[in-house]
Amino acid sequence: MDRLSVGKGMMDGGEDAGDDLMSGPRLAIGELAGEFGLTHRTIRHYEDEGLLSPERIGSARGSARVYGHRDRARLALICRGKRLGFSLAEIKDFLNLYDTDDAQIEQMRYMRTIARRRISALEQQLADVKQTLSELCTIDTQISEHLRRNGITETQDMEEKHS
Repeated sequence: MDRLSVGKGMMDGGEDAGDDLMSGPRLAIGELAGEFGLTHRTIRHYEDEGLLSPERIGSARGSARVYGHRDRARLALICRGKRLGFSLAEIKDFLNLYDTDDAQIEQMRYMRTIARRRISALEQQLADVKQTLSELCTIDTQISEHLRRNGITETQDMEEKHS
């Protein structure tokens, strides 16, 4: 089942939401980047935007980022949200709602609102693409007919391009 399609298990794939950074595997930025096919820079950007908050290990100057279960789950949701066309601001709002309500009612309502808005935008884009394709096909047919009326065949046209 998709993480975005369930309430309580949404952030963590159904496991106990009380897991902290110390439980489960802890990953360095390179391991996390490799797992998700992202660059270090992208992960640091998500950090700067407040979407991820890794633990810091070591002195302030030489500290290393260590990502726990929660960051990994959040990154999976961020990647999915980006694939679906949501903005980072929308994703951040969605993630921030996770901690406000055990039943995630507000989070689900928010997701439904932005999903419906995205569906509407995609339906409009699809209609626009269909109209554009129709117009281009009409133009192609008109050009082919014009060339045929003037004694030019599609084969001749292709041969001229390659010579």
